[in-house]
Parts: sequence; C-alpha cells; structure tokens
Amino acid sequence: MDKKLVLILITAIVLITGVFFVFKNTPQKDNEVVFWTLQMSDFAPYINGVISDFEKQNPDVKIKWVDVPFSEGEKRTLASVLSDNPPDLVNLNPDFSATLAQKGALSEIPKEKTSQFPSAITDSLTYNGKIYSIPWYATSAVTIYNKELLNKSGIKVPETYGQMSRYAQSVKDKTGAYIMLPNITENDTMLKILNKYGVSGAEFINSKESVEVFALFKDLYAKNLIPKETVTITLQESLEKYMSGNIVFITAGANFLNMIKENAPSTYKITDVAPQITGDCGQNDFSLMNFVIPLKAKHKQEALDFALFLTNEKNQLELAKLTGILTVNKETLKNEFYTKYDRNDIMAKARVISAAQLNKIQPVYKTRKGQKDINNIVNLAVQQILTGDTDIQKVLDKAAKDWKSIEE
Repeated sequence: MDKKLVLILITAIVLITGVFFVFKNTPQKDNEVVFWTLQMSDFAPYINGVISDFEKQNPDVKIKWVDVPFSEGEKRTLASVLSDNPPDLVNLNPDFSATLAQKGALSEIPKEKTSQFPSAITDSLTYNGKIYSIPWYATSAVTIYNKELLNKSGIKVPETYGQMSRYAQSVKDKTGAYIMLPNITENDTMLKILNKYGVSGAEFINSKESVEVFALFKDLYAKNLIPKETVTITLQESLEKYMSGNIVFITAGANFLNMIKENAPSTYKITDVAPQITGDCGQNDFSLMNFVIPLKAKHKQEALDFALFLTNEKNQLELAKLTGILTVNKETLKNEFYTKYDRNDIMAKARVISAAQLNKIQPVYKTRKGQKDINNIVNLAVQQILTGDTDIQKVLDKAAKDWKSIEE
C-alpha cells in the first residue's frame, strides 16, 4: 500500500474520531495471540472457557482477549491493520472484512480449512475467488406475526412479497393495521430483497425484474398500505411499531422475540413465527459475523487454529444455547437443538425455522467492492421512487450507472 495513502488514512482517523490510538502497544510475547471480539463481554465466562480449553490443548500458546465496543470496531481495526502490531484474530462483519480484503490487508484462509462450514456460507465470504474470512455465527430472519390481526384479516401468512402485496388491502380494511413495515432503506435490506428476484448486480438493478419489485413497494406506499416511515425506518423502530399492535408482520431475527417478550408481553402472547418471505428465486437471506486474520499478524497459524477451535461442533453449540444465534458448523446444525421444538415454544420454533433456512440460501447475496456506496445508491433510489412522481426505469438507469462507476 502506498505510504502516503497510509499516512492520509491514519490522519483521517485521528481527525474524525478525536481519539489517538497509540500503536506503540505493549510488545506481544512470542506465543501470545491477540484476539479481538465485538461487544461480547456479556459472554465472558463462555469466551474465557474456550480460551482456557484451547490453552490446555496448546500449552505453548496464550490467548489475549480484547473486547471492543461495537461502535468502535471498524475504526480501531483499520487503525490496527495499518500499524505494525495488529491483533492476530479480529471479529468483524462481512462488509468491512470485504473492504479490508479489497485493500490487501488480510491473510488468505486456505479453502481446505473451511470444510466444517456449509459451502454456501463460505462462498458468500469469497473475494476474487479467495476466502479471507472465517464465519463465526449467523442469523436468518423469520416472519414474526400477530395472530389476532392475522385471523381478523382472514388471510394466511404470505410466502412471497407478491402475496403480501395482494393481502395488504384486506388487512387495512378489516383491521386498520398495516400488513408490514419493511425497513427497506436500512443498510443492504433492499439489495437482499432484490437478490431474491435474481437482481444481484449493477447490470441487473435496472432490469425488468428490478422495476417490478420497486413498483410493488411503490404501489403499497402510494395506497398507504405500508407506513410512510418505510423510507427511513430502522428494524428497531419497526419492531416497536409491531409491539404496539399496529403491524401484522415484521421480518427479524429470532433473537428479537426476546425483546418482544420483555417489552410487550401482551403482544408476545399473540405472536407466532413462520419462514421468511421470499421472492421468485425462493431462497432465504442471512447475515454473518466472521473472523479475519490481518496480513501483518505475527501469529497467523495460531490465530487460524484458535478460530477453527471457536467454531468447532462443541463450542458452536454452547454459544448457540447462550445467545440464540445460528451455528455455522455443519455438524452442530444437525443437533436436535436446531431440529426439534415444543409447539408452544415459539423461540425454539423460530430457531428451528432459521436453521432450516440455511439449507436454501443460493444464490447467495455477496458483499461487493464499495458496498456502503452501493447501499446508498440503491436506498436513494428507493426513496426517490416511493416518495416522488418519478419514472422508475429512469431512476434505476441512473442507479445502474452510478453503481458501475464504483466498480470500475
């Protein structure tokens, strides 16, 4: 990497954050692997237990665990990988991991070392045909719904967005509620919906299929069948609307059921879950958290060994039971924890549905170069199309042009 560019990046970090990260860290011991996680301190007994087990099996290696606040993760990681003393193993999201891979800042992971993970998951982490990340855990959203409003509407749970749009007027007429409050301008939400229709790149964003998807949401918005907040709302805010009884369906991770139970117990009593809504391709979307090994890490092999230990069958199952996340280990996914549930336990039901959805995730939505800029382009198109009297095709033609310029 050009030295002037490195200096500019470091200076920008200091100026923007107002925080100076001192790179003259305490020197690592020869056998000390520095391991960073993102806001996992609540699970310290688990993490420390895994570290202890690994160190017993590998007496020549010591793990130094540092838990970083989620909001600090990206800037601290960027600062560290530009230094000569980065951590050896870092927990990141795939978007930022891909950015670092594109900049040549990460070590390649040998493909043969990823056999314990479903191939579709590791495929989603590739960049230029190479793997630079190790998956740690996943989520796959389910459809969470209000049974009382559903019954009053006289509809069934929609399987596709097309069905959802056809049911929307009946829901409004019979209940006064909205069928859904999709957070389609938050991060890459709209891109994941489009991927379910085979719209997966700049060359497809202005295609006939894409126009039809945008038209579906524009029609719902124009007829006030989805709330006006759709163009700005976050998932957290959408959840709050659901808990107040004004929304029939939301799409969210199974872990959000706990929030409903704690904050709106009366709504939780009339809540049930179903598989996530799909598109023409019939696949499900999912989200990942992963590990990366910086290119300048001093203990690459030990870091890789520890990452694979963290994601083995036993440790994955223990983490899943503590947190409600989905395992990314193929053998753990076969455990009855992910295959059986009591019909009165909707959290267990959601977990089983989510795990089963990982069996059908192709074609996988992949992070691309300049992902944040691409998100902004698509989300701006959503806002222009839904809120303005604009030609959908023209807006998407411009989006395609802007997207292609990022990838050139």
